[in-house]
Amino acid sequence: MNPYILATLLFGLGLGTTITFASSHWLLAWMGLEINTLAIIPLMAQHHHPRAVEATTKYFLTQATAAAMLLFASTTNAWLTGQWDIQQMSHPFPLTLITLALALKIGLAPMHTWLPEVLQGLDLTTGLVLSTWQKLAPFALLLQIQNVNPTILITLGLASTLVGGWGGLNQTQLRKVLAYSSIAHLGWMILILQYSPSLTLLALLTYFVMTFSTFLVFKLNKSTSINALAISWTKAPILTSLTPLVLLSLGGLPPLTGFMPKWLILQELAKQDLAPLATLAALSALLSLYFYLRISYAMTLTMSPNNLTGVTPWRFSSPQLTLPLAIATTATISLLPLA
Repeated sequence: MNPYILATLLFGLGLGTTITFASSHWLLAWMGLEINTLAIIPLMAQHHHPRAVEATTKYFLTQATAAAMLLFASTTNAWLTGQWDIQQMSHPFPLTLITLALALKIGLAPMHTWLPEVLQGLDLTTGLVLSTWQKLAPFALLLQIQNVNPTILITLGLASTLVGGWGGLNQTQLRKVLAYSSIAHLGWMILILQYSPSLTLLALLTYFVMTFSTFLVFKLNKSTSINALAISWTKAPILTSLTPLVLLSLGGLPPLTGFMPKWLILQELAKQDLAPLATLAALSALLSLYFYLRISYAMTLTMSPNNLTGVTPWRFSSPQLTLPLAIATTATISLLPLA
């Protein structure tokens, strides 16, 4: 892709998110989300592969539907209450509709089915942008709207943690596994949104760090399925020994970074007298843990046939990938002990 076009599109991505961040008016927020969607579409379809084009089309349709729902809900709100302010939402109907529209935008269950399909059709870099940056603007809106019916948020959150756990069990494609892992993490964030917005932000940031390092590992290995990971010993030996820690951090095992948000969220839910909910969420994390363990097993505990051609690439790995990877991996493994 022409670097000027790429720069323009990336600028559009940043601009859309920034507009949504800065807006207090629903129309501006909607405009930011639209700019965001339109900027990522050429990035998704840049490899003219039928699978990529199909993924782009699916993404466009879901995002357009969600944006139309959002616009309809905010217009209805203006019609019923006479104001466009994001923070002053009071009528339950537009509130519910907007919550559902934003849930569709970020891919919360039961509106999650587009996410694994879309992510599977993209390359790992665009997939990373979709899993991290594209979640920011809708989350900024979700954090701003008050008076949402807690039942809706809890239902969305719990459904997402369970679907994210169940869905990933049967997958062999890494991008689909990452998509389901993303759904599960978003579920955790939505569960706690009502009670402690700062915890939602903490969970979002730790999720970004962990996802960033996971995607970079897979990109460096050039692997998109669990089978391809089995020969990663020969490609990048040092990396392969660290990756299980990154994956288990995503799963939320104690000494690692991924445990911190889950621990605090469960603690907060227990404080709010929602012990059954906390128990269900914690059990759903076990499901996710299973498929992370499966990937770790494929990477480190299976012996790959030793071929000399496979041994060479790790000596010449790209320097622009290794530094961000080193930083992200360190953060993913040791932020909790440091904190």
